[in-house]
Amino acid sequence: MESVALTSSVLVLNRYYMAVHVTNVKRAFCLLFKELAEVVTFEDDNYNTYDFESWVEISQMRKEFEARGDDGDNGDYVRTVSYDIRVPRIIRLLFYDRLPQRRVKLNRRNIFARDENRCQYCGKRFPTSELTLDHVVPRSRNGGSSWTNLVCACVACNVRKGGRLPKEAGMHLIRPAIRPHRSPVLHLKLRSPKYQSWKTFLDTAYWEVELK
Repeated sequence: MESVALTSSVLVLNRYYMAVHVTNVKRAFCLLFKELAEVVTFEDDNYNTYDFESWVEISQMRKEFEARGDDGDNGDYVRTVSYDIRVPRIIRLLFYDRLPQRRVKLNRRNIFARDENRCQYCGKRFPTSELTLDHVVPRSRNGGSSWTNLVCACVACNVRKGGRLPKEAGMHLIRPAIRPHRSPVLHLKLRSPKYQSWKTFLDTAYWEVELK
């Protein structure tokens, strides 16, 4: 469905094919239409690139193959007045030379993603709206805001722990709080089959992708 397609994410490469961030579908199409980016695919061990017009043509061909069952990779499509266009998984900026950032930002979204929306005390998974952030070592005891001291906690566990250490409250973490080497949100996306093509452009030993 088109609404689902518009919620997809697109990996963005710089001019040297290095992953620099992840963007939304609308922004990706805007960059393509303005000729500031091109679509990149990796098929049969070869890189293929397409400008906006050629990507529209390829989209029509692929949709015909998918309709006949000749293409096993059914993609997401966005409908326009004249045609349906396939949502690209990867685009390359034609005039952007900056290198990827290598430090994962400490923010609420990344902490929730690292802990997979699971309370780190009771182990249950909750919607983001029902989770809080807990300082393992309370701020009242000089516990700072860091990757190793912030965890997801449900409201009930957070209230139970209060301003105590986990051990004092008879609680324990289900796993240690650690600093991730890669964006946790990106890690979750790579679990989806539709983002497997991203792995070609992600070297986990060196490059880090920051979501924006």
